[in-house]
Amino acid sequence: MRHGVKKAKLQRTASHRKSLLANQACSLISNGRITTTLAKAKALRPYVEKLITLGKNGSLHARRQALATLPQPKVVAKLFSVVAEAVKDRQGGYTRIVKLGQRKTDSAPMALIEIIDLPQLSAPVVPATTTGTGSTAEEAPAAPAAGENA
Repeated sequence: MRHGVKKAKLQRTASHRKSLLANQACSLISNGRITTTLAKAKALRPYVEKLITLGKNGSLHARRQALATLPQPKVVAKLFSVVAEAVKDRQGGYTRIVKLGQRKTDSAPMALIEIIDLPQLSAPVVPATTTGTGSTAEEAPAAPAAGENA
């Protein structure tokens, strides 16, 4: 009987589900947001929120518990420094799930899960170019291709 059991099985064995959630949690903590199926996002939310609560605690015991759960020590370091600092004033609800619609190939419902207060990584800003006359291709003539007579 499933009385009081809330965990989604995701049609996987226990070990596969454990590694899936740990890897997705690492991706979410390192990138700030990930796109996945809605069922996986809903299963990932309580998993990550418990880890963020450990990060806010900040004790050595909490760090060791997070290291036992997550496979990457660099991600645990980011969890305890960057993520915990970003959500220090929030009492819970550290993640947000945004529904994205259905995937074209198999019509699976997709979702975006993100850490709310974490500053999102943006693409690097490309400096504005000057007028198009100062191109390096115009200054240095290209070498003739193999087989061409110069």
